[in-house]
Formats: sequence, C-alpha cells, structure tokens
Amino acid sequence: MNILLCSINTLKRLYDISSVEVGQHLYWQLGGFQVHAQVLITSWVVIAILLVSAILVVRNPQTIPTFGQNFFEYVLEFIRDVSKTQIGEEYGPWVPFIGTMFLFIFVSNWSGALLPWKIIQLPHGELAAPTNDINTTVALALLTSVAYFYAGLSKKGLSYFGKYIQPTPILLPINILEDFTKPLSLSFRLFGNILADELVVVVLVSLVPLVVPIPVMFLGLFTSGIQALIFATLAAAYIGESMEGHH
Repeated sequence: MNILLCSINTLKRLYDISSVEVGQHLYWQLGGFQVHAQVLITSWVVIAILLVSAILVVRNPQTIPTFGQNFFEYVLEFIRDVSKTQIGEEYGPWVPFIGTMFLFIFVSNWSGALLPWKIIQLPHGELAAPTNDINTTVALALLTSVAYFYAGLSKKGLSYFGKYIQPTPILLPINILEDFTKPLSLSFRLFGNILADELVVVVLVSLVPLVVPIPVMFLGLFTSGIQALIFATLAAAYIGESMEGHH
C-alpha cells in the first residue's frame, strides 16, 4: 500500500510539473509599461547561456580546435551557409543577425523542453520557454521586418519602394499587404508550433503513463530545432528578397 501511495504521489508531482497554465502571467511594472516577468526571466537565462558559452569558447582559441571550439565553428559555418544560400554574395553583414535569431530561438525552445522551469513556483503563471509567449515571437518577427526594410532601403534607397507598383500599379495593395503579413506569419508559425507541442505533451501525460509521452518529448526537441531553422531561413530569405528587389 505504501509503495502504491508513493507511486501515485510521484506521478502527481510529475503531472504538476508538466501542466501548463494558460492566460496567467506574473506582471512587473517598468516605468509606464506592464511586462510579463516570467518571459523576461527565462529570456535572461537564455541570453546568459549564449553569452557564457561564447565567452568560454573565444577566450582561448586554439589553432587545432578543441571539441567545444570545433562545435561552435561548425555552428557558425552552418549559419553562414544558411545566410549565403538565402541572401547571396552580400550575406556577410547579415550573419550576426541571422545567427542571433537562430541561436536565441533554438536555445529558447530547448530550454523549455530540457530545463525544469515548472519546479520554480511563481505567484501567477509559470516559467516556460520565451518563445511560448506570443509577445516574444511577435518581437522577433518585427525585428525581422525592420531588417527586411533596412536591407532594401540601404541597397536601393527610396527607389526600393518602386517594387510595390511592379509589374503593375494595380498590385500596390497586394504588395503592401504581403510585406505586412510576413512578420505575422513568422510570429504565428513559431508560437503555434511551440505551444502545440507543449499542449500535446500535457494531454498525453494526463491520459497515459509517463513512459508513453517521453518519445513525444524527444520529438519535440527535434521539431524545436527545426522551428529555429525555419525562422532563420525565412528571415534570411526575406532580407535577400528585399535586396534583390523582386518576389
């Protein structure tokens, strides 16, 4: 009987850890703005992970790279390949932006799956991946949109806006609408997939034993990485498109 009670309590704690609170947030008042505190906390953790990892790798570079340095060089080469493929020969200045987007989203997604955020109790809401909040994905999408317009204007000047009336002025409303829907689609694609993955795991944990949802959690790690790659690839493609001046 004692073993059975212990097993039930263990499963209950695991269920509590895997639960998702929808619509509740811990708010901080910063100046005249109300912000989601849990998103800031987890974002700072992700930024700290990236900064500490970069500092540890670059503080003592080796001619023959060690495992850590070799891994980060591979990541950099991968990001450069994505940028070059989508943007073209002028990809160089955009590697830091594309790399930042990819690494922040990738580490954010994986932190939500690997770090036991839900063990830390908050007065309201819960800690989760930063990309689990629609405000974060919208901010990332808007940054991409700003980079998109900046790339076009820096390359073509005011003549950049001529693309809106090509090949015919009749397409002006459609071309403008297309530019405004790009960040919207990026935001909802990333947010929807991350939230759907968490909800699927929660439903499975509530319906079946924990051993069944575990493979789904590992699949979630894979899809989280794919989502980061898709976002970075589309961001680079939009920037390359604005510099080329055609659709």
